[in-house]
Amino acid sequence: MPVRSSDQIRQDFFDFFEKKNHLIVESAPVVPEDDPTLLFINAGMNPFKPIFLGDEEGYAHAGKVWKRVANTQKCIRVSGKHNDLEEVGHDTYHHTLFEMLGNWSFGDYFKKEAIGWAWELLVEHWGLDPDRLYATVFEGNEEDGLPEDQEAAELWASETGIPKSHILKFGKKDNFWEMGDTGPCGPCSEVHIDLRSDEERKKKDGAELVNMDDPRVMEIWNLVFIQFNRKQDGSLHSLPAQHVDTGMGFERIVAVLQNKTSNYDTDVFMPLINAIGKRAGIAYGAGEETDIAMRVIADHIRAVVFSITDGAAPGNEDRGYVIRRILRRASRYAWDRLGIKEAFMHEIVDVLTDQLKHVFSNLDSRKEMVKKVVKAEENAFLRTLDQGITYFRQMSEGKTRLSGEDAFKLHDTYGFPVDLTELMARENGLTVDLKRFDELMKEQKERARSAGKFKAGTEAGSEKGQAIFTLERGNGSVFTGYDETETPCQILETGLVDGKPAVILDKTPFYVESGGQISDIGALFKPDNGRSYRVLDVVSMEGHRVHLLDKTPDETEGTWVARVDAGRRDEIERHHSATHLLHAALREVLGDHVAQKGSLVAPDRLRFDFSHFEPVSPEQLDEIEERVNQCIRRNIPLQEERNIPIEEAKKRGAMMLFGEKYGDHVRVVTFDPEYSVELCGGTHVSSTGDIGYFRFINESSVAAGIRRVEAVTGETADRLLRNEKKALKAVMQQLGASSHPEKEIARLMDEKKQLEKEIAAFRKMEAGMKLQELLSQPEKTASGVHLIAGEVDGADMGTLKQMGYDAIDKAGENTVVVLGARDAEKGKVFLMAAVTEDLIKNGIKAGQLVGTLAKTVGGGGGGQPNLATAGGKQPEKLPEVFVQAKELLG
Repeated sequence: MPVRSSDQIRQDFFDFFEKKNHLIVESAPVVPEDDPTLLFINAGMNPFKPIFLGDEEGYAHAGKVWKRVANTQKCIRVSGKHNDLEEVGHDTYHHTLFEMLGNWSFGDYFKKEAIGWAWELLVEHWGLDPDRLYATVFEGNEEDGLPEDQEAAELWASETGIPKSHILKFGKKDNFWEMGDTGPCGPCSEVHIDLRSDEERKKKDGAELVNMDDPRVMEIWNLVFIQFNRKQDGSLHSLPAQHVDTGMGFERIVAVLQNKTSNYDTDVFMPLINAIGKRAGIAYGAGEETDIAMRVIADHIRAVVFSITDGAAPGNEDRGYVIRRILRRASRYAWDRLGIKEAFMHEIVDVLTDQLKHVFSNLDSRKEMVKKVVKAEENAFLRTLDQGITYFRQMSEGKTRLSGEDAFKLHDTYGFPVDLTELMARENGLTVDLKRFDELMKEQKERARSAGKFKAGTEAGSEKGQAIFTLERGNGSVFTGYDETETPCQILETGLVDGKPAVILDKTPFYVESGGQISDIGALFKPDNGRSYRVLDVVSMEGHRVHLLDKTPDETEGTWVARVDAGRRDEIERHHSATHLLHAALREVLGDHVAQKGSLVAPDRLRFDFSHFEPVSPEQLDEIEERVNQCIRRNIPLQEERNIPIEEAKKRGAMMLFGEKYGDHVRVVTFDPEYSVELCGGTHVSSTGDIGYFRFINESSVAAGIRRVEAVTGETADRLLRNEKKALKAVMQQLGASSHPEKEIARLMDEKKQLEKEIAAFRKMEAGMKLQELLSQPEKTASGVHLIAGEVDGADMGTLKQMGYDAIDKAGENTVVVLGARDAEKGKVFLMAAVTEDLIKNGIKAGQLVGTLAKTVGGGGGGQPNLATAGGKQPEKLPEVFVQAKELLG
């Protein structure tokens, strides 16, 4: 296939899905229009959140509600694991702004179509080699009670020609997508491609490099199947309508289809890079340092232009500061690496606009405004850049570390974002005292803030408006939750927090998230008239507990009642008290070096991170679990003490929790003074017997020297034990009267492996005999080519490929091999074509041949010129393939 331009590739995507009855929609602005939780649109699904949340039925256009749409969405990412700003330009694939190609189904088609169409576009239309593609599916998650996504795995096998060994299973981190802590979510299936040379692929299986951050074996398309809704309590429920949300990085797929190893070498970036090189008088490729500078500028100008076009502006806060950081980083590279000492980036806005105005129409109409903003921002920075660089050199001379004060002065006086200072420091072998820098920044913000007042809400001028809570710090919000879960109270003030109705009460039993324990939920109601509102969350703001409600109260006068969801609180308390017992048991079993590094206490689980130098063994976990349960059975009463002087608590050996800040007086929670004494602000059971039972569910590594354990208690532990009992009973019923089920299962597994070996050996022998039979009876086509063709009963794709290699070796020359197998029960067809080297030189290629033949059986495929495979779903038409092969070969 001829190399296609980026414009053609984008249009290919649109045309493909338009034929599948999708509406092609314009990209939403990269600056979110009505989502205060986002600085920038960072994923293709962001503009469709109201549909996924059930607020809208579908995409409304021209009087019709569409259930299928496709688009390219402008996205900006400047932080996170895979989007580190400091990596941009230094490698070949990080970007601040990128296009995300996506197709969407709002309660219409689901996994079968999404998987089949992805394969059809990638392999049949774009001609990607199936043997280089891998599909990942969700392996399941015991914590969420989710089975593996067997449906997706089976569909990859049935709807595509991908080798079965290329269908891989991964966990929640890689293959389960969630919009946030709550809301729509579901398993996802990713397509990865192996771009290594054939020689490298022979040395190491590409499957071993999938999801291993190897840029040569990378994800190119993510198919998300939104089928669950995560509730506030963490539970998952099936959605009434299932959705599809896919995302394919445009710059990445263009590099693949244009056979480039770097995204920057494609026609997406080269027009910009050429313009930058011409302006600097330096050719791209002349040197590593200047190449990096050109890549940085080419990338950053895209992010700056699109964000300003869509309504943002450089500034000192939020998204404005992000734009300023990006632009100033590019400006410094131009000055320092390319020798461009004056504003020039506004000059290349025209190049970008001419390149993309037919895709993003507002680029052209706002071009002159954007150029003025960019030029003004560049000039403002350039006025202090030279002085700032001089100051940096003076302050760093003879040092190995730049002080926080110097970094702050570079920021405050010379306009250097701290990440730019860090970059320059790293280039000169220095570190930066970021801790002191952050302290100085915080002090500056404190000085600028209005004393005693706080503001929460959306930005001024937005639809949802702005809320000002005028209470002085510390007034109201008296916490009664240690003693009760229901409290009469007064509403002191109402407002909005991020667009959500919120109230401050004079007294409240609602716990606010702290020390790992999550916030309470519940209700706020008025007894005299029955008015009631759900309390969805509680957040801490400037010393107040702010309650987020489902709707704004119609009135605020009179006496109200704040009521915590007591059942949920009970489960949280069980997990919190168990965390204290766990901490003590860990130190007993593993040693006094164990220190808490983080925790989560929820109604359905606990998570505890701690310092330890190696994995905790199964035997150690059993001992720890046993010790915790012994404490539970002892029914140790809670000893709670409030307002204890901090120094007295320390003398008593109280454990201090990671990340917590303590005042002069503290609360001490004790379960047996000889066992567990901790400083803690959380809520607890009245005695350990209330916990019920404690069970580990996982042990893992968080970071070097940090381990994590997860466990359940109470109702969750009870359900776990019942499920295990049910599963064991089912296994015992299958095994019969065996008194040692584990031994019987081991015996059956050994027997199964032996039978599989025997079957494989038999099939290999049978395939060899069949191959000999076919080799002895070649057909001669009209063009004189020897055709060895036939069906191999019971063969899989691996067997057919091996037979193909063997046949070519034995035939030597002037031979084409076409073999097929079918699984009528599953509706599958396997095809393999192989061609001798002499015929390849004459233009006969296995990949093209098998791709054509596969269409006869309703499938597709391809591969190398010497050997290629394909799949299909019409087994009854397999005999026609062999007839067609002879006709195609002339």
